[in-house]
Amino acid sequence: MHISSSSPAPALTRPPELVVPRQLAIFGAGGLGREILVLVRQLNALRPTWELTGFYDDQPPATDLIHGLRYLGTAHDLNATPTPLAVAVAVGSSRSRAAVVGRLTSPWLSFPTLIHPGVSTESFQHLHIGPGCLITQGCVLTTDIRLGRHVLLNLGCTVGHDAVLDDFCSLMPHANVGGAAHLAEGVYLGTNATVLNQVRVGARTVLGAGAVAIRDLPADCTAVGVPARILTPPVTR
Repeated sequence: MHISSSSPAPALTRPPELVVPRQLAIFGAGGLGREILVLVRQLNALRPTWELTGFYDDQPPATDLIHGLRYLGTAHDLNATPTPLAVAVAVGSSRSRAAVVGRLTSPWLSFPTLIHPGVSTESFQHLHIGPGCLITQGCVLTTDIRLGRHVLLNLGCTVGHDAVLDDFCSLMPHANVGGAAHLAEGVYLGTNATVLNQVRVGARTVLGAGAVAIRDLPADCTAVGVPARILTPPVTR
């Protein structure tokens, strides 16, 4: 169509934004996997982002159909994926989650960060959240917080200002991390466990359910109680 220079040009309207869902699989067919399935469906209800493909787990579940999503195989099968696929690793144990990620070596696989839509992560909060993190319903993150890769924040956890959680840390429901606390790689906090302000917890240490760390804890130990005391031998998670 020719438009004369003497006549006004028709108004251009921007076409509606098209969102092409990315394919997403969930590794872990247990309770946490089902919770992550709900999280993804809640995200999709607000904005269709993910096309769920199915569950994977090295331990086959009792049924091949879980809340409408099929069990498709093991880590070996995921590594055989011939096309790009995002994978949410829904494994609660820090050590086990790190081991699973270490086995998922296909260059076609990626690990998205999934954050429940009710969790505030605005730019003015100055949060750094690494790939593969799972942040579930009811969590609160304040400001200037750094999460490494594949950190799990289960239901209702709180993380205070200037806290650092290194790769593969796991917080079970309602665990609390105080301001400027530092959890080294692979730390596991049980349900309702608390790390007070400025306390450092060493790599792969387990803080039991309801325990309160009031002073620094070394690596590779298990601590329980209020205040937390170290058990011998340690319990791995």
